[in-house]
Amino acid sequence: MAHTYHDLHEMTVTQLREIASGIDHGAVHGYSTMHKEPLLLALCEALGIEAHEHHEVVGIDKRPIKDEIRALKIKRDEAQAAGDRAEANRIRRKIHRLKHQLRRATV
Repeated sequence: MAHTYHDLHEMTVTQLREIASGIDHGAVHGYSTMHKEPLLLALCEALGIEAHEHHEVVGIDKRPIKDEIRALKIKRDEAQAAGDRAEANRIRRKIHRLKHQLRRATV
């Protein structure tokens, strides 16, 4: 049975140890005394799974938003250097809204 990092992360230590008992790999040596986090990392190494969850942005195109954020950061720095505090604040809030939009679309 193929496991994903998310599946393994949701399992209990007992379930992880059961999986480790069937694997002959140096990374899981001593699995019976390992705590959950080291055991999870060892299982990921033994099974060839990346040891982190992947988050994907769904429903929007991330590239143009990130390009816009970069451009706005330059404008914000210019406004701060010119002493235009109101404009810098407006741009800062726009950056915040765009970043929030990206985080909201992440699953």
